[in-house]
Amino acid sequence: MDGQTFLDDLRDEHETELSRLGSSKAVYALTGGEMDGEAVRDGTARELHTVASVLEEWAEAADGDVATLFSEVATFTADTANTLDEASAPPQDTEVTNITAEALEGLDEEPARIAGLAAALLVVGKLSEQLVGYFVGDADRAGAQEFREIRDQLQTSRDDAAEQLETRVSHGAESTAAHEAASDVVESAYDWYVETLEAMGVEPKNVC
Repeated sequence: MDGQTFLDDLRDEHETELSRLGSSKAVYALTGGEMDGEAVRDGTARELHTVASVLEEWAEAADGDVATLFSEVATFTADTANTLDEASAPPQDTEVTNITAEALEGLDEEPARIAGLAAALLVVGKLSEQLVGYFVGDADRAGAQEFREIRDQLQTSRDDAAEQLETRVSHGAESTAAHEAASDVVESAYDWYVETLEAMGVEPKNVC
């Protein structure tokens, strides 16, 4: 399986969903409607904490380069979440749920986990592009730079995961399972987007 082709196909198959997950409405959903810097940091930290928790478990069950991948991304997401927590107010009780964690938690086989991670990083990376734009629009240079660095590392980790598919996933049933897992993660994230906005009384399909 070619990793870059895998990512390109995933983007093409879910162009609409990924576009909306990278919109300002996705930021509104992430923050529960509280469109300020603290809420953006809280929402991002919440997502990264849960992703890190899943990946820590996966790393213990894997070996070799895959274990290293899971462990390194777990460390990055956990450390970033902790930094964001320190830079914002303590999170308040919220009904906002996580974007990718539920779909990731349902993956059991290694090919599906690698593909699911690549898809989750594609989703969160897409959203992070909009988060950079939020801080740019808010004239917060430090916040914009902080989220550029987060975005760039998410993209690097996404590409690392896709590269692992080339060596760990063969054609046939494994390839099909990997594609299905990745699609499920994107579709689950899109369900989060739609359900969260509808619960807030916001039309989710008009992108802004």
